[in-house]
Amino acid sequence: MISGAKSVTLSLGIAAIFALLTACGAKQVIVQGDFPQPLIEPLPLSIGVVYSDNFANHEFFDEASGRAESDWLVSTGAAQVQFWDTLLGGMFKRVVRIQEHADLHTYENQLDAVIVPYIQELQYTIPTHTNVKVYEIWMRYRFRLVSLDDIHDHDNGALSYNPDVSFADWQLTAYGKTPTAFMQTDEAAVNLAAVVALRDAGANFVTSFEKVPQVAQWLASRDGMNTSEAAD
Repeated sequence: MISGAKSVTLSLGIAAIFALLTACGAKQVIVQGDFPQPLIEPLPLSIGVVYSDNFANHEFFDEASGRAESDWLVSTGAAQVQFWDTLLGGMFKRVVRIQEHADLHTYENQLDAVIVPYIQELQYTIPTHTNVKVYEIWMRYRFRLVSLDDIHDHDNGALSYNPDVSFADWQLTAYGKTPTAFMQTDEAAVNLAAVVALRDAGANFVTSFEKVPQVAQWLASRDGMNTSEAAD
């Protein structure tokens, strides 16, 4: 098991990780949870969302540093997509997924902006030789708000954009914690800590979105534009 907070940056191929885990009997968690929509009045915006492959398949692998510890592989990607689809779907009037070239044409002139989320960092603490059995996960996200017109596709099907032309660029942190006293296994405790961290991220996003200076400026410019159009 793992003691102390660790920032995980190691990335291995799925096949290689699976082979390693099978050989050493590591602990594996595919994060799952229930994510209700926020009980708020949706903002009158039509928003696209782009999940990169790294985001949609996000996982962290940590190799044991001693015989008393276990390797860990925790996959959060599917839960991330499920959570943010639900959160954004309850926060905005309309939300669509931008996944391929055809979507750029399907939603042309229909979206106010596109949100692109990233997971910049994940740290976690798993107890080993201690009487304080607390499981904790920290996540730091980065969000960019861009125009659909600024997203481009490549021959390999990947979508990209120039971050220098984004409307807004901001970070957000989240924290999840669960005591082992309420769980039957280490894996279940880690799963719950991740779910709590996701819900914390959602609460932070909802309460801070309109307060981000660049977002507030963008929304104000839209209000001014709508007022002018109404006057005409």
